[in-house]
Amino acid sequence: MVLQSILVRLLLLAGVAASPLAVGARTAVAQEVPSAGPQGAPVVKAGVQIAALEDALRIGDVIAVMREEGLEYGSSLESELFPERGGARWQAVVGLIYDTEEMRKRFDAAFEAEIGQDTESIGKMLDFFGSENGQHILQLEIEARRALLDEASEEAAKVAVEDMSAANDPRLELLREFAEANDLIELNVAGALNSNLAFYRGMVEGSAFEQPMSEDEMLADVWSQEADVRRETEEWLFPYLALAYGPLSDQQLKDYIAFSRTDAGRRLNGATFRAFDAVFSRISLDLGRAAARQMQGEDI
Repeated sequence: MVLQSILVRLLLLAGVAASPLAVGARTAVAQEVPSAGPQGAPVVKAGVQIAALEDALRIGDVIAVMREEGLEYGSSLESELFPERGGARWQAVVGLIYDTEEMRKRFDAAFEAEIGQDTESIGKMLDFFGSENGQHILQLEIEARRALLDEASEEAAKVAVEDMSAANDPRLELLREFAEANDLIELNVAGALNSNLAFYRGMVEGSAFEQPMSEDEMLADVWSQEADVRRETEEWLFPYLALAYGPLSDQQLKDYIAFSRTDAGRRLNGATFRAFDAVFSRISLDLGRAAARQMQGEDI
């Protein structure tokens, strides 16, 4: 059985969405923590600074989009595993699993653990995403994410990338450079496979299979999906990037790529992916358990 993982979409630029209030957020935080460093300069405690960063990244809005994507994924699971036998009850269960408050709690804990206590690096992240250019870029990303929930919009974006490729549009090379700088394909593939493994574990816990699968069997089955997951990632990624960054000048995109290659940019990218990986590995486990009960006709 091959499962399509929602992580292919959910982790793409997952933490990259800016707030219109980001410019003022850092100043406010600094005023709240008036402790002084060796030169008498304000020092922002890492925990407070991380909260300001999450606000600037508009994590709550990103999670709201992910819930929409998750509900859509729940319908896909029903079609694949128990066609027309889920109905409103299954959608209600999926809605509870994609609970935005719980998702946010898990993200916050994982992100703080991943980002660490380096206030200088966190400050650089805030500087970039709090800038006018950074906020504009990130707003475009979240708008594109919502747009691609519509199949017609997704198909149009795919056609646009095909046209760019046929015309040898240099913009497409910039998009590839952006994807490489942020390691988007590899991180998404790894996250998707982790998610699918968690789903299998949930299915096994729920006794979905007549012959229980061993850990080795689950790993082998999940790894066999790598090529399909990689293809799906690439097919979604570049239309998304083309749609999101279409309004940007080449220089604006180059500036984004340059930040992505800094130590602060790489650190933020890795921390965001790992934090959302933690969130969705748990979601996948819960979905597997719920799907197993639904397949057996149990009360879920």
